[in-house]
Amino acid sequence: MALGQSLQQKLLQKLSPQQIQLMKLLQVPTANLEERIKEELEENPALEQSEDVHEEDAELVDEFTGDEDGDAEDPELDGSPDEYENLDLSEYVSDEDDIAEYKLKDDNYPELDESRTIQNRIETTFQDYLLEQLGMLKMEDDQRRIAEQIVGSIDDDGYLRRETNSIVDDLAFRQNISTTAKEVEMLIRQIQQFDPPGIAARDLQECLLLQLYRKQVHNNDEAIDQAINILEHYFEEFTKKHYDKIQRGLNLTDEDLKAAINQIIKLSPKPGGNIGESTIDSYIIPDFFIYNNGGQLELTLNTKNAPDLRVSEGYRDMLKEYDRGSKKDKRQKEAVIFIKQKIDAAKWFIDAIKQRQHTLYITMEAIMMHQEEFFFTGDETSMRPMILKDIAEKTGLDISTVSRVANSKFVQTEFGTYRLKFFFSESLSTDSGEEVSTREVKKILSDMVEGESKRKPLSDEKLTEMLIEKGYNIARRTVAKYREQLNIPVARLRKEL
Repeated sequence: MALGQSLQQKLLQKLSPQQIQLMKLLQVPTANLEERIKEELEENPALEQSEDVHEEDAELVDEFTGDEDGDAEDPELDGSPDEYENLDLSEYVSDEDDIAEYKLKDDNYPELDESRTIQNRIETTFQDYLLEQLGMLKMEDDQRRIAEQIVGSIDDDGYLRRETNSIVDDLAFRQNISTTAKEVEMLIRQIQQFDPPGIAARDLQECLLLQLYRKQVHNNDEAIDQAINILEHYFEEFTKKHYDKIQRGLNLTDEDLKAAINQIIKLSPKPGGNIGESTIDSYIIPDFFIYNNGGQLELTLNTKNAPDLRVSEGYRDMLKEYDRGSKKDKRQKEAVIFIKQKIDAAKWFIDAIKQRQHTLYITMEAIMMHQEEFFFTGDETSMRPMILKDIAEKTGLDISTVSRVANSKFVQTEFGTYRLKFFFSESLSTDSGEEVSTREVKKILSDMVEGESKRKPLSDEKLTEMLIEKGYNIARRTVAKYREQLNIPVARLRKEL
């Protein structure tokens, strides 16, 4: 095969370290920002928080105090030999103060920037909650390890979706524990007695029955007995709301059937999910605050978890001492280059935090101005169509950058706390040709379903007709799609006795 040379032109787009740093930081919500900053502080001694000075590395101190007993390895250098001869330290030894000034203060709301209180999540996870209850049981060590394996197999909704034989195999291969399906089933039944009721069920039917069995022990109620009968023998008919078949099969009166159904609908289909949802909701830390101050919307960025950062004075002093000194051997120069690298990394990180805060602010400001009427009224029907491209054009940012901001951030308003994704929606045309937000249509659809007669729920066809009468050009399949997005079941499943 002949070898040859050729010229080629290629267009390549490469991100700088600062851009990569910024992209990663944009995705970090305010609740986790302090943790990310702590990681950087631990990794880079040239970066420090406010007046807290870090201890310098012993090797570097030795270099500048004349201690030659240290046998540390040479710092790893990336540059050319010229770096040793042409060290320009002017920008590193200046007295300019590099304390970060990215806190956006609002004099009208001083309480948002009061003495820093870092909000940390101190919580017991769902798995920990189950393991605490397991710890109260007396059992052999092997049995406890089997039970821990079962608990570890329970998902966040509280279901044990792993087959018994698979758990047996896992224990044999991963923990070298020999057991049987019978022993695992016995321990599963014990765990099913834990709180919350319905835990460790294999499917919805078992989950609901476990809760009813627990109620039956404490309540002598015929409605509970009938509810158990329905779920044990007519579960499929119940899920499809074929109440007439249930009534005939169990010979129930209208009142008996209604009482039994009322017992079932009070149960939780996701016993574990309830714990997870309440924990998450109670720990939402908003990234922005928007207030109506006398007819003026005011936006504030939450910076409580973003401490002030600066380049370490100790590291700067080392460079100043080197710059003033006359004896500059190779070892000292290597240490100076190492210090420069650390200071550069610190400056990059501080700059990335500044850019993060600026990007968040201008993105939220553009969203606020676009959805101005909603932030004044809290009325979802007043929301305008808005897509990522709209905000990208207003801010001059890339669409992917706006997406990163919108996907993981929250804003606190007078009407509640919302994900930024909530404000984005496609458009739909009315009879007059006006474009309205699909969010508005969904809100009207939701209100229609909420106000319907549950004895005779509205079909998708009827909902479509009603929306068309209100002036919205919409197809039945679109109504069905919006209904599903709102987690509203079909009319037959919304029917109540």
